[in-house]
Amino acid sequence: MTDRWGITVPFEGIPLHDQRALFEELPDLGYTDAWSAEANGTDAFTPLALASVWAPSLRLGTAIVPVYTRGPATLAMSAATMAAAAPGRFSLGVGTSSNVIVQRWNSIPFEEPYKKVRDTVRFLREALTGQKVKAEYDTFEVKGFTLGAVPPEQPPILIAALRQGMLRLAGREGDGAIINWLSSEDVRTVAPIVREFGADKEVVARIFAIPDTDPDTARGIGRRAIAAYLNVPVYRAFHEWLGREELDPMWKAWDEGDRKGALAAIPDSVVDDLIVHGSAEYCRERIEAYVEAGVTTPVIAPIAPPSQAPTDIIRALAPRG
Repeated sequence: MTDRWGITVPFEGIPLHDQRALFEELPDLGYTDAWSAEANGTDAFTPLALASVWAPSLRLGTAIVPVYTRGPATLAMSAATMAAAAPGRFSLGVGTSSNVIVQRWNSIPFEEPYKKVRDTVRFLREALTGQKVKAEYDTFEVKGFTLGAVPPEQPPILIAALRQGMLRLAGREGDGAIINWLSSEDVRTVAPIVREFGADKEVVARIFAIPDTDPDTARGIGRRAIAAYLNVPVYRAFHEWLGREELDPMWKAWDEGDRKGALAAIPDSVVDDLIVHGSAEYCRERIEAYVEAGVTTPVIAPIAPPSQAPTDIIRALAPRG
């Protein structure tokens, strides 16, 4: 069993500047980790900078920062600053993100994602030590960058991974992997690939949870989330690789432009596999199942209805005793 229990920050529905009391309560509730995400809400670093002061015992991590949307030197500076603000308590999670975020929203070509992540990790390993970096990588070139504020401790670098290639990269060149949108049983397929390169490799899993909500409401929320994510090409390919043929009707309807039909085609069984929902006690048992399958750090990502207060959700999903 893991001694870690994480939560995604910041919390939805509350202005960031009003979340201090929630952050301060997390360690008392048993949470050990706070991990930020970056898509179309807050950036990945600002909530963690606040957390470093508001809850100084928490381990902090990004899950994830896209490797495309910041230049290599800017990403190194951001990571070094966060590592200096929370020495020994910060982990940098990087990944490709998706074509939607990178190309559609940021107008950056989503090209050679595997190489881009590999090259960025190799650059960060060198740059974060304070060495002068002058190197030509396959996907970019750095001409003489030296980090001016070297962190007191090097942060672990974790790689967001879905299929075999990136999972092996996470194990071979990263300190572990960040996994996402999978069931606890899927972890048994994914985690061993990372650990081909060391039994001590960390596996962080973002786990979507809807506690204390009736099944119909929870499944409705879950279906909308699944349709939004699993029709993105990288996630679709991931679930095709996992063999989740139950989603074929959803993909077909989506490709035909039938959004309502795509939602209706998602079976209850898939929602129940990918979204933790039910009583708080049952949700905790489901989260623990991920740990038993090979996750070292479960990171809860609440997607409960707006009627549920973030405070209630955080308390409901806190670890037992």
